[in-house]
Amino acid sequence: MHQIPNHGRSRRQRGQGMTEYIVVVALIAVAAIGIYTLFGQTLRNQTAGLALEMSGQDANAAIAGAQANANTAANNANQRKGLDNYNLGNR
Repeated sequence: MHQIPNHGRSRRQRGQGMTEYIVVVALIAVAAIGIYTLFGQTLRNQTAGLALEMSGQDANAAIAGAQANANTAANNANQRKGLDNYNLGNR
């Protein structure tokens, strides 16, 4: 039989490294979802405004929507969030 060298690391250590990697990736994903939840609508409205302006159309409505969503995000950022009211003000 031919044995595969483990290069000084046991199978348990390799599994632990993969588990830590998965936990870090999961935390990054949760943070990205939170950021997108706060600023997603604002970014979509800004992108729509840019596209409308580049096509020669009036983008005042999209720009006003982006400003309103940015104000909502700012107000939500100033609220205390805990487990009892974490979803308060979220869509």
